[in-house]
Amino acid sequence: MPRAPVSSTPVLEVEHLVKRYRDVTALAGVTLTINAGEIFALLGPNGAGKTTLIGAVCGLVKKTSGTMRLFGVDLDVDPLRPRYDVGLVPQEVNFDPFFTVSESLRIQLGYYARPPDEARIREVLEALSLGEKANAQTRALSGGMKRRLLIAKALVHRPKLVFLDEPTAGVDVELRRDLWAYVRKLRSEGTTVILTTHYLEEAEELADRVGVINSGRLLLVEDKAALLRRLGEKRVRITFSTPVGVLPAGLDGKAELAEDRRSLVVTERNGKPSAGEVLQQLYMGGFPVAEVDTRASRLEDVLIEVLHGGGGA
Repeated sequence: MPRAPVSSTPVLEVEHLVKRYRDVTALAGVTLTINAGEIFALLGPNGAGKTTLIGAVCGLVKKTSGTMRLFGVDLDVDPLRPRYDVGLVPQEVNFDPFFTVSESLRIQLGYYARPPDEARIREVLEALSLGEKANAQTRALSGGMKRRLLIAKALVHRPKLVFLDEPTAGVDVELRRDLWAYVRKLRSEGTTVILTTHYLEEAEELADRVGVINSGRLLLVEDKAALLRRLGEKRVRITFSTPVGVLPAGLDGKAELAEDRRSLVVTERNGKPSAGEVLQQLYMGGFPVAEVDTRASRLEDVLIEVLHGGGGA
C-alpha cells in the first residue's frame, strides 16, 4: 500500500531526557528523533524505561530535565496543543465501565477538542471489528474486545502520532494479525506509530526502525533491516547423500564440515562468507548435495546480543 506524503519535520525530538524517582533513574539522558510516517519499535526488558518515556511525551510523567518537541513545538513552551495530535494505547485497560462503546468514543473526541463525528466513530469501530458492539456496555466486553476499544479510543481523533504500548499483550492471534494490518494502513495514511512490545515477531513484522533501551539508556537506534544484517547471522546447513572427501581449497575457513563428513555448515554474517558461493563451488566440484537448510537470525536473537553488550555500532 503506497504511503501518503509526510512532513520533513520530525514528529518527535527528545534530547537528554532524564527522569528520576528519588534514588531510581528511569531515564538517563535519552536522545531520540522519530520521523513522520514511520513505525518505530522501542524494545527492551521490563523496567527498561519504555513506558516512562511514553508517559513523559504524553504528559503523564513529569520529566526531571531535558527537552521534548512534538511536531516541532517545544513542550516546555506549549505543553497542550501538540498533544491533541497524539494517541496512546496504554498497557492497562482503563475506561468507564458504565458507558457504551460508542459513548466512550464520543467522550474521547471531546477530550481532544474534536467535534462530534459519528462517521469517524463508525469507521474506527468497523476497522477494529467492533461494529456489532457499538451499543454494548464496555463492562460486558471480553478481554480482546476491551483491548480493541482501547485502540479505537487512541485513534478516533485522527492523531498524527500514536503510541502502542504493548497493544497485543494477552490477546488472541486473530486480533494481533488484525492490528498489524491496521497499523500498516495507518502508516500508509501518514500516521507515525511508536510501538513497544515483548512479541519480537510483532516488531520484526512492522517496524521500519528499532531502538533498544535498557536501564533508562538508549543503547542503539537503527534501521531494522540494517540491524539484522549487521548483527544477525544466517546459518546454512548443507547435507550430502554420502560422506564426502576433501573440500575444495576455496572453502578453507568458510564452512565447517561435520565429523561424519555428511554435512557442513556455513555461518554467514553481514553477507560474508557467501553461502551461495560455497554452494556453487560444491556443485562445480560434483559434491552430492542432497539438502540445504537455512536459518536466519530473528530480531529476538539480535536484541539479546545487544542487551548483553554486543551491539555497538
